[in-house]
Amino acid sequence: MDLRAFGLEEPLISTLHHIMDFPDELEKTYNAPTKAYVRDAKAMASTPADVKEYPNSYVFVVDMPGVKSSEIKVQVEDKTLVVSGERKREEEKDVKYIKKGRRVGKHMRKFQLPDNANTEAITAVAQDGVLTVTVEKLPPPEPKKAKKVEVKVA
Repeated sequence: MDLRAFGLEEPLISTLHHIMDFPDELEKTYNAPTKAYVRDAKAMASTPADVKEYPNSYVFVVDMPGVKSSEIKVQVEDKTLVVSGERKREEEKDVKYIKKGRRVGKHMRKFQLPDNANTEAITAVAQDGVLTVTVEKLPPPEPKKAKKVEVKVA
């Protein structure tokens, strides 16, 4: 087929093919999101959570169905609370699935903590597929007393 009949030159077509089929190492060159970013974004979008504020604490309730409590990670990076875990399908021998409908894969949520969150006082409890993370609040700063300045006579 003669591409010139359509107004297309061979170098243009080969360039387009190269761009469409670029290898993974060139992925960052074209500012495309990485695979890890896409996987984390999907995990965050599909992991439901509630955030509650009490007088002395913040409570984060995250659904993590099927994730063993020993495999749940709770981390604080700067002022960001990161909760993650992964549910894996149990491999069974001599089993033929008729239908696979249960979700497997990564669960993740990130929460920006307020300035008064005490990142040194965090507790996490997992029960029945629900993770509850409690972050204590820092006490409010004491109001500064007025400082008296002696006025000298010149």
